[in-house]
Amino acid sequence: MYHEILVPTDGSEESATAVDQAVAVASHQEARVHFLYVVDVGEEMSASGVGTIADDLTETYEQEAEDALDAAATRADEADVTYERATLEGVPHEAITQYSDEHDIDLIVVGASGRTGLAEHLLGSTTDRVVRSADASVLVARD
Repeated sequence: MYHEILVPTDGSEESATAVDQAVAVASHQEARVHFLYVVDVGEEMSASGVGTIADDLTETYEQEAEDALDAAATRADEADVTYERATLEGVPHEAITQYSDEHDIDLIVVGASGRTGLAEHLLGSTTDRVVRSADASVLVARD
């Protein structure tokens, strides 16, 4: 039923739950999982130009992305699930839905909330926007 599964991850506990659920689904479906880290250039930093982030923050965000993607890849390796990993810059829900469209994603698995403020803990605004805008089915993972 599912061949390509997308999991946006930010390294939070909520996204780790999404990774675990996506890996479980993929292992039963023999699907490939796409782990995606989006550097939020809309809210978390000022852009130094179109498609680029400020130089002094690049190393920090690259390390955060690598750490989150490494943790997700470890879970996939342990379950013998094939995967791809990617890092993009942009507005998270837009980058997630664009990636989903470009890679023919069948299922997006997202955490109920991520590393954002208190107001977004009910159903993170990124999660809410992905649910409303994605063409693929969306599974909201909760602990």
